[in-house]
Amino acid sequence: MREKRRFGHRARLALTSVQVRLIDAQAHAARATWNLLHDLWTMTPKCRRLLKAMDEAIRQARKEIDWLAVLPAQAAQAILKTYLQAWKNCWEGRADAPNFKTRLRTVMSVDIPQGRDLQVKRVHRHWGMVNIPKVGRVRFRWTRDLPVGKNASADNRVTGARLVKDALGWHIAFRVQALEAAPQRHTGPEVGIDAGVNVPLALSDGNHYDHGCPPRLPDGTADRDKWLNSDEKAKLLRLERRAAHRKSFRKRGEKTSRRLQHTYDQIKRLRATATRRATDWQHQTTTQLARTYGVIVVENLDIPNMVQSARGTIDRPGKNVAQKSGLNRSISQEAWGRTVTMLTYKAARHGGTLHKVSASGTSLRCSACGFTTPGSREDQATFVCKNPDCGWSCNADHNAARNVLHLYRMGHALIPAAGRAVVRRTRGVKPAAAR
Repeated sequence: MREKRRFGHRARLALTSVQVRLIDAQAHAARATWNLLHDLWTMTPKCRRLLKAMDEAIRQARKEIDWLAVLPAQAAQAILKTYLQAWKNCWEGRADAPNFKTRLRTVMSVDIPQGRDLQVKRVHRHWGMVNIPKVGRVRFRWTRDLPVGKNASADNRVTGARLVKDALGWHIAFRVQALEAAPQRHTGPEVGIDAGVNVPLALSDGNHYDHGCPPRLPDGTADRDKWLNSDEKAKLLRLERRAAHRKSFRKRGEKTSRRLQHTYDQIKRLRATATRRATDWQHQTTTQLARTYGVIVVENLDIPNMVQSARGTIDRPGKNVAQKSGLNRSISQEAWGRTVTMLTYKAARHGGTLHKVSASGTSLRCSACGFTTPGSREDQATFVCKNPDCGWSCNADHNAARNVLHLYRMGHALIPAAGRAVVRRTRGVKPAAAR
Protein backbone atom coordinates (compact mmCIF):
# COMPACT_ATOMS: atom_id res chain seq x y z
CA MET A 1 0.00 0.00 0.00
CA ARG A 2 1.28 3.43 -0.97
CA GLU A 3 0.23 6.80 0.41
CA LYS A 4 0.92 10.42 -0.41
CA ARG A 5 3.17 12.36 1.91
CA ARG A 6 3.77 16.09 1.90
CA PHE A 7 6.85 17.52 3.52
CA GLY A 8 9.21 20.47 3.25
CA HIS A 9 12.91 20.75 2.53
CA ARG A 10 14.92 23.86 3.28
CA ALA A 11 18.16 24.78 1.54
CA ARG A 12 20.46 27.78 1.63
CA LEU A 13 20.65 30.00 -1.44
CA ALA A 14 23.93 31.29 -2.87
CA LEU A 15 22.96 34.76 -4.10
CA THR A 16 24.89 37.60 -5.63
CA SER A 17 24.52 41.12 -4.26
CA VAL A 18 22.19 42.04 -7.14
CA GLN A 19 19.99 39.00 -6.52
CA VAL A 20 19.83 39.82 -2.81
CA ARG A 21 18.54 43.32 -3.59
CA LEU A 22 15.93 41.93 -6.00
CA ILE A 23 14.58 39.41 -3.50
CA ASP A 24 14.64 41.99 -0.70
CA ALA A 25 12.51 44.29 -2.86
CA GLN A 26 10.03 41.47 -3.50
CA ALA A 27 9.83 40.70 0.22
CA HIS A 28 9.14 44.33 1.12
CA ALA A 29 6.49 44.49 -1.62
CA ALA A 30 4.90 41.32 -0.26
CA ARG A 31 4.73 42.80 3.26
CA ALA A 32 3.25 46.04 1.91
CA THR A 33 0.66 44.08 -0.10
CA TRP A 34 -0.43 42.27 3.05
CA ASN A 35 -0.78 45.57 4.93
CA LEU A 36 -2.76 47.14 2.07
CA LEU A 37 -5.08 44.14 2.00
CA HIS A 38 -5.58 44.45 5.74
CA ASP A 39 -6.41 48.14 5.36
CA LEU A 40 -8.86 47.40 2.56
CA TRP A 41 -10.47 44.59 4.56
CA THR A 42 -10.98 46.64 7.72
CA MET A 43 -12.35 49.69 5.87
CA THR A 44 -14.75 47.71 3.66
CA PRO A 45 -18.21 46.90 5.04
CA LYS A 46 -18.80 43.25 5.77
CA CYS A 47 -21.37 42.91 2.99
CA ARG A 48 -18.79 44.02 0.37
CA ARG A 49 -15.79 41.92 1.43
CA LEU A 50 -15.59 39.83 -1.73
CA LEU A 51 -12.67 37.86 -3.12
CA LYS A 52 -13.21 39.30 -6.59
CA ALA A 53 -13.09 42.90 -5.35
CA MET A 54 -9.87 42.34 -3.40
CA ASP A 55 -8.30 40.57 -6.38
CA GLU A 56 -9.12 43.52 -8.63
CA ALA A 57 -7.66 45.91 -6.07
CA ILE A 58 -4.37 44.00 -6.09
CA ARG A 59 -4.21 44.03 -9.88
CA GLN A 60 -4.91 47.75 -10.03
CA ALA A 61 -2.32 48.53 -7.35
CA ARG A 62 0.36 46.58 -9.20
CA LYS A 63 -0.37 48.61 -12.33
CA GLU A 64 -0.20 52.00 -10.63
CA ILE A 65 2.58 51.48 -8.07
CA ASP A 66 5.97 50.58 -9.52
CA TRP A 67 7.55 49.15 -6.35
CA LEU A 68 4.58 46.80 -5.92
CA ALA A 69 5.02 45.51 -9.46
CA VAL A 70 8.39 43.97 -8.60
CA LEU A 71 6.43 41.22 -6.82
CA PRO A 72 5.33 38.49 -9.26
CA ALA A 73 1.58 38.32 -9.90
CA GLN A 74 1.23 34.77 -8.59
CA ALA A 75 3.05 35.69 -5.37
CA ALA A 76 0.57 38.54 -4.86
CA GLN A 77 -2.33 36.15 -5.38
CA ALA A 78 -0.78 33.79 -2.83
CA ILE A 79 -0.75 36.65 -0.30
CA LEU A 80 -4.47 37.18 -0.84
CA LYS A 81 -5.14 33.47 -0.38
CA THR A 82 -3.05 33.36 2.79
CA TYR A 83 -4.79 36.45 4.19
CA LEU A 84 -8.25 34.97 3.67
CA GLN A 85 -7.13 31.67 5.21
CA ALA A 86 -5.85 33.59 8.24
CA TRP A 87 -9.33 34.99 8.79
CA LYS A 88 -10.87 31.53 8.43
CA ASN A 89 -8.46 30.20 11.05
CA CYS A 90 -9.51 33.06 13.33
CA TRP A 91 -13.23 32.42 12.84
CA GLU A 92 -12.82 28.71 13.54
CA GLY A 93 -10.83 29.40 16.74
CA ARG A 94 -7.46 28.09 15.55
CA ALA A 95 -5.57 31.39 15.62
CA ASP A 96 -5.79 35.06 16.46
CA ALA A 97 -6.99 37.68 14.01
CA PRO A 98 -4.43 38.76 11.37
CA ASN A 99 -2.77 42.12 11.90
CA PHE A 100 -0.26 44.47 10.31
CA LYS A 101 3.24 43.24 9.54
CA THR A 102 5.91 45.61 10.77
CA ARG A 103 9.16 46.16 8.93
CA LEU A 104 11.54 45.21 11.74
CA ARG A 105 9.76 42.31 13.44
CA THR A 106 8.30 40.50 10.44
CA VAL A 107 10.19 37.66 8.80
CA MET A 108 10.90 38.58 5.19
CA SER A 109 9.45 35.97 2.83
CA VAL A 110 8.18 35.53 -0.72
CA ASP A 111 5.92 32.69 -1.83
CA ILE A 112 6.30 30.84 -5.15
CA PRO A 113 2.99 28.92 -5.43
CA GLN A 114 3.60 27.16 -8.74
CA GLY A 115 6.13 24.35 -8.78
CA ARG A 116 6.53 24.48 -12.55
CA ASP A 117 8.05 27.97 -12.29
CA LEU A 118 10.97 26.68 -10.21
CA GLN A 119 12.60 24.43 -12.84
CA VAL A 120 14.77 22.72 -10.25
CA LYS A 121 17.87 21.01 -11.62
CA ARG A 122 20.85 19.32 -10.05
CA VAL A 123 24.12 20.52 -11.57
CA HIS A 124 26.70 19.26 -9.09
CA ARG A 125 27.12 16.87 -6.22
CA HIS A 126 26.63 19.67 -3.71
CA TRP A 127 24.73 22.27 -5.74
CA GLY A 128 21.45 22.66 -7.55
CA MET A 129 19.82 25.41 -9.61
CA VAL A 130 16.37 26.88 -9.19
CA ASN A 131 14.54 29.55 -11.15
CA ILE A 132 13.08 32.40 -9.07
CA PRO A 133 10.54 34.59 -10.91
CA LYS A 134 11.90 38.06 -11.79
CA VAL A 135 15.31 37.11 -10.34
CA GLY A 136 16.63 34.33 -12.57
CA ARG A 137 18.63 31.17 -11.99
CA VAL A 138 20.00 30.82 -8.47
CA ARG A 139 22.25 28.19 -6.91
CA PHE A 140 21.30 26.39 -3.71
CA ARG A 141 22.92 23.75 -1.52
CA TRP A 142 21.83 20.26 -2.61
CA THR A 143 21.54 18.27 0.62
CA ARG A 144 18.61 16.00 -0.26
CA ASP A 145 17.38 14.36 -3.46
CA LEU A 146 14.26 16.08 -4.80
CA PRO A 147 11.75 14.61 -7.29
CA VAL A 148 12.89 16.63 -10.30
CA GLY A 149 13.69 15.84 -13.91
CA LYS A 150 13.18 12.18 -14.80
CA ASN A 151 12.26 11.36 -11.20
CA ALA A 152 9.29 13.75 -11.23
CA SER A 153 5.74 12.58 -11.90
CA ALA A 154 2.17 13.53 -11.05
CA ASP A 155 2.55 11.98 -7.60
CA ASN A 156 6.22 12.82 -6.97
CA ARG A 157 6.98 16.48 -7.59
CA VAL A 158 7.84 19.84 -6.12
CA THR A 159 4.54 21.70 -5.72
CA GLY A 160 5.94 25.10 -4.74
CA ALA A 161 8.39 26.93 -2.52
CA ARG A 162 8.84 29.87 -0.21
CA LEU A 163 11.83 32.17 0.10
CA VAL A 164 12.63 32.98 3.74
CA LYS A 165 15.30 35.27 5.13
CA ASP A 166 16.96 34.85 8.53
CA ALA A 167 20.15 36.13 10.13
CA LEU A 168 22.25 33.80 7.97
CA GLY A 169 20.75 34.94 4.65
CA TRP A 170 18.08 33.79 2.21
CA HIS A 171 16.83 30.19 2.15
CA ILE A 172 14.35 28.36 -0.02
CA ALA A 173 11.80 25.97 1.50
CA PHE A 174 10.53 23.50 -1.10
CA ARG A 175 7.05 21.97 -0.78
CA VAL A 176 7.38 18.35 -1.87
CA GLN A 177 4.71 15.76 -2.58
CA ALA A 178 5.83 12.12 -2.71
CA LEU A 179 4.09 8.78 -3.09
CA GLU A 180 5.70 6.38 -0.64
CA ALA A 181 4.96 2.95 0.72
CA ALA A 182 2.99 2.95 3.95
CA PRO A 183 5.31 2.17 6.86
CA GLN A 184 5.09 -1.24 8.49
CA ARG A 185 4.17 -1.42 12.14
CA HIS A 186 7.26 -0.82 14.26
CA THR A 187 7.96 -3.81 16.51
CA GLY A 188 10.61 -2.09 18.60
CA PRO A 189 10.51 -1.79 22.40
CA GLU A 190 8.58 0.75 24.45
CA VAL A 191 10.37 3.67 26.07
CA GLY A 192 9.49 6.51 28.39
CA ILE A 193 11.26 9.86 28.03
CA ASP A 194 11.79 12.51 30.69
CA ALA A 195 12.82 15.93 29.40
CA GLY A 196 15.14 17.98 31.57
CA VAL A 197 17.66 20.80 31.60
CA ASN A 198 20.87 19.15 32.81
CA VAL A 199 19.98 15.86 31.08
CA PRO A 200 18.02 16.85 27.96
CA LEU A 201 16.44 13.42 27.33
CA ALA A 202 16.54 10.60 29.89
CA LEU A 203 15.15 7.21 28.80
CA SER A 204 13.44 4.58 30.92
CA ASP A 205 15.91 1.88 29.81
CA GLY A 206 18.82 3.74 31.42
CA ASN A 207 20.12 5.51 28.33
CA HIS A 208 20.19 9.27 27.91
CA TYR A 209 20.97 11.88 25.28
CA ASP A 210 22.96 15.01 26.03
CA HIS A 211 24.38 17.84 23.94
CA GLY A 212 28.00 16.86 24.36
CA CYS A 213 28.74 20.13 26.15
CA PRO A 214 28.29 21.10 29.82
CA PRO A 215 24.95 22.83 30.43
CA ARG A 216 26.39 25.05 33.17
CA LEU A 217 29.36 27.33 33.62
CA PRO A 218 32.03 26.71 36.30
CA ASP A 219 30.23 29.12 38.66
CA GLY A 220 27.04 27.01 38.44
CA THR A 221 24.98 29.35 36.27
CA ALA A 222 23.31 28.14 33.09
CA ASP A 223 25.30 28.55 29.89
CA ARG A 224 23.01 30.31 27.44
CA ASP A 225 25.65 30.04 24.68
CA LYS A 226 26.53 26.37 25.09
CA TRP A 227 26.14 25.72 21.35
CA LEU A 228 29.01 28.10 20.57
CA ASN A 229 32.69 27.28 20.91
CA SER A 230 35.12 29.34 22.96
CA ASP A 231 36.17 31.60 20.07
CA GLU A 232 32.55 32.28 19.12
CA LYS A 233 31.67 33.05 22.74
CA ALA A 234 34.53 35.52 22.96
CA LYS A 235 33.44 37.16 19.71
CA LEU A 236 29.85 37.36 20.93
CA LEU A 237 30.98 39.03 24.16
CA ARG A 238 33.01 41.61 22.22
CA LEU A 239 30.06 42.35 19.94
CA GLU A 240 27.64 42.75 22.84
CA ARG A 241 30.01 45.15 24.59
CA ARG A 242 30.51 47.08 21.36
CA ALA A 243 26.74 47.30 20.84
CA ALA A 244 26.21 48.55 24.40
CA HIS A 245 28.94 51.17 23.96
CA ARG A 246 27.54 52.46 20.66
CA LYS A 247 24.00 52.41 22.00
CA SER A 248 25.03 54.68 24.88
CA PHE A 249 25.62 57.53 22.40
CA ARG A 250 22.18 57.25 20.80
CA LYS A 251 19.66 59.80 22.01
CA ARG A 252 16.05 59.00 22.75
CA GLY A 253 14.03 58.78 19.54
CA GLU A 254 17.14 58.87 17.35
CA LYS A 255 17.42 56.36 14.49
CA THR A 256 19.82 53.44 14.94
CA SER A 257 23.13 54.12 13.23
CA ARG A 258 24.50 51.87 10.51
CA ARG A 259 27.43 50.79 12.66
CA LEU A 260 25.15 49.77 15.52
CA GLN A 261 22.81 47.95 13.13
CA HIS A 262 25.79 46.12 11.62
CA THR A 263 26.84 45.02 15.12
CA TYR A 264 23.32 43.80 15.81
CA ASP A 265 23.40 41.79 12.57
CA GLN A 266 26.66 40.11 13.60
CA ILE A 267 25.12 39.14 16.95
CA LYS A 268 22.06 37.76 15.16
CA ARG A 269 24.24 35.61 12.92
CA LEU A 270 25.97 34.03 15.91
CA ARG A 271 22.63 33.42 17.62
CA ALA A 272 21.25 31.88 14.44
CA THR A 273 24.28 29.59 14.21
CA ALA A 274 23.63 28.34 17.74
CA THR A 275 19.95 27.76 16.93
CA ARG A 276 20.80 25.76 13.82
CA ARG A 277 23.17 23.53 15.80
CA ALA A 278 20.50 22.94 18.45
CA THR A 279 17.91 22.07 15.80
CA ASP A 280 20.34 19.74 14.06
CA TRP A 281 20.94 17.90 17.35
CA GLN A 282 17.19 17.55 17.84
CA HIS A 283 16.72 16.17 14.32
CA GLN A 284 19.46 13.58 14.70
CA THR A 285 18.33 12.53 18.18
CA THR A 286 14.63 12.22 17.35
CA THR A 287 15.40 10.28 14.16
CA GLN A 288 17.46 7.77 16.13
CA LEU A 289 14.69 7.41 18.73
CA ALA A 290 12.01 6.89 16.06
CA ARG A 291 14.10 4.20 14.37
CA THR A 292 14.89 2.38 17.62
CA TYR A 293 11.60 2.37 19.57
CA GLY A 294 8.11 1.40 18.46
CA VAL A 295 6.21 3.17 21.25
CA ILE A 296 7.47 6.48 22.65
CA VAL A 297 5.88 7.98 25.75
CA VAL A 298 6.49 11.57 26.82
CA GLU A 299 5.12 13.93 29.46
CA ASN A 300 2.32 16.32 28.60
CA LEU A 301 4.14 19.45 29.77
CA ASP A 302 2.47 22.84 30.03
CA ILE A 303 5.56 24.73 28.91
CA PRO A 304 4.00 28.26 28.80
CA ASN A 305 2.97 27.85 32.41
CA MET A 306 6.42 26.52 33.38
CA VAL A 307 8.27 29.56 32.02
CA GLN A 308 6.09 32.21 33.66
CA SER A 309 7.96 34.91 35.54
CA ALA A 310 8.24 34.78 39.33
CA ARG A 311 8.48 38.56 39.64
CA GLY A 312 5.02 38.89 41.17
CA THR A 313 3.38 42.24 41.86
CA ILE A 314 4.20 45.32 43.93
CA ASP A 315 1.97 44.15 46.76
CA ARG A 316 3.21 40.56 46.58
CA PRO A 317 6.73 40.49 45.15
CA GLY A 318 8.11 37.16 44.06
CA LYS A 319 10.96 35.17 45.56
CA ASN A 320 14.13 33.87 43.87
CA VAL A 321 13.30 35.90 40.77
CA ALA A 322 16.83 35.71 39.30
CA GLN A 323 17.02 31.92 39.74
CA LYS A 324 13.59 31.44 38.17
CA SER A 325 14.57 33.71 35.29
CA GLY A 326 17.64 31.57 34.60
CA LEU A 327 15.56 28.40 34.76
CA ASN A 328 13.05 29.88 32.31
CA ARG A 329 15.85 30.66 29.86
CA SER A 330 17.20 27.12 30.15
CA ILE A 331 13.75 25.59 29.55
CA SER A 332 13.15 27.81 26.53
CA GLN A 333 16.58 26.96 25.14
CA GLU A 334 15.87 23.22 25.28
CA ALA A 335 12.74 23.66 23.09
CA TRP A 336 10.93 20.61 24.45
CA GLY A 337 7.84 21.33 22.36
CA ARG A 338 9.87 21.19 19.14
CA THR A 339 11.38 17.88 20.22
CA VAL A 340 7.92 16.37 20.78
CA THR A 341 6.75 17.68 17.41
CA MET A 342 9.69 16.03 15.66
CA LEU A 343 9.12 12.77 17.53
CA THR A 344 5.45 12.80 16.54
CA TYR A 345 5.84 12.85 12.78
CA LYS A 346 9.04 10.80 12.72
CA ALA A 347 7.52 8.03 14.83
CA ALA A 348 4.54 7.91 12.46
CA ARG A 349 6.88 7.83 9.45
CA HIS A 350 8.69 4.78 10.86
CA GLY A 351 5.50 2.95 11.87
CA GLY A 352 5.64 3.79 15.57
CA THR A 353 3.37 5.82 17.83
CA LEU A 354 3.85 8.59 20.34
CA HIS A 355 1.77 8.88 23.52
CA LYS A 356 1.50 11.58 26.18
CA VAL A 357 0.85 11.05 29.88
CA SER A 358 0.30 13.43 32.76
CA ALA A 359 3.50 14.89 34.22
CA SER A 360 2.06 15.18 37.73
CA GLY A 361 4.24 13.41 40.32
CA THR A 362 6.52 11.60 37.89
CA SER A 363 9.69 13.07 39.44
CA LEU A 364 8.64 12.38 43.07
CA ARG A 365 7.17 8.88 42.81
CA CYS A 366 9.41 5.84 43.29
CA SER A 367 9.33 3.74 40.14
CA ALA A 368 10.25 0.58 42.10
CA CYS A 369 7.66 0.51 44.90
CA GLY A 370 5.19 3.09 43.62
CA PHE A 371 5.14 5.22 46.78
CA THR A 372 5.65 8.98 46.95
CA THR A 373 7.68 9.61 50.10
CA PRO A 374 8.72 13.14 51.15
CA GLY A 375 12.43 13.80 50.68
CA SER A 376 13.04 10.95 48.24
CA ARG A 377 14.45 13.30 45.65
CA GLU A 378 17.52 14.53 47.48
CA ASP A 379 18.76 16.86 44.74
CA GLN A 380 18.46 17.46 41.04
CA ALA A 381 20.25 14.24 40.03
CA THR A 382 19.74 11.85 42.98
CA PHE A 383 16.64 9.89 43.92
CA VAL A 384 16.67 7.66 47.00
CA CYS A 385 13.35 6.14 48.07
CA LYS A 386 12.67 6.86 51.76
CA ASN A 387 10.23 3.98 52.03
CA PRO A 388 11.75 1.62 54.68
CA ASP A 389 10.66 -1.42 52.68
CA CYS A 390 12.22 -0.21 49.44
CA GLY A 391 15.33 2.02 49.59
CA TRP A 392 15.77 1.97 45.80
CA SER A 393 18.13 4.62 44.44
CA CYS A 394 18.96 5.81 40.93
CA ASN A 395 19.27 8.94 38.83
CA ALA A 396 16.26 11.21 39.32
CA ASP A 397 15.67 11.69 35.58
CA HIS A 398 15.88 7.94 34.97
CA ASN A 399 13.34 7.37 37.75
CA ALA A 400 10.96 9.91 36.18
CA ALA A 401 11.29 8.24 32.75
CA ARG A 402 10.37 4.87 34.30
CA ASN A 403 7.28 6.47 35.85
CA VAL A 404 6.29 7.96 32.50
CA LEU A 405 6.40 4.53 30.87
CA HIS A 406 4.54 2.98 33.83
CA LEU A 407 1.65 5.44 33.43
CA TYR A 408 1.30 4.48 29.78
CA ARG A 409 1.29 0.77 30.55
CA MET A 410 -1.38 1.33 33.22
CA GLY A 411 -3.63 2.95 30.62
CA HIS A 412 -3.27 6.58 31.70
CA ALA A 413 -2.26 7.95 28.30
CA LEU A 414 -3.85 11.31 27.53
CA ILE A 415 -3.35 10.98 23.78
CA PRO A 416 -3.64 7.31 22.69
CA ALA A 417 -1.83 7.73 19.37
CA ALA A 418 -0.16 10.46 17.37
CA GLY A 419 0.21 10.19 13.64
CA ARG A 420 0.39 13.85 12.70
CA ALA A 421 2.64 16.65 13.77
CA VAL A 422 -0.32 18.96 14.46
CA VAL A 423 -3.51 17.88 16.19
CA ARG A 424 -6.32 19.98 14.72
CA ARG A 425 -9.18 21.09 16.92
CA THR A 426 -12.74 20.60 15.83
CA ARG A 427 -14.58 23.52 14.36
CA GLY A 428 -15.95 25.91 16.95
CA VAL A 429 -13.54 24.87 19.70
CA LYS A 430 -11.46 27.83 20.86
CA PRO A 431 -7.83 27.53 21.97
CA ALA A 432 -7.06 27.44 25.66
CA ALA A 433 -5.81 31.03 25.63
CA ALA A 434 -9.15 32.27 24.26
CA ARG A 435 -11.31 30.45 26.77
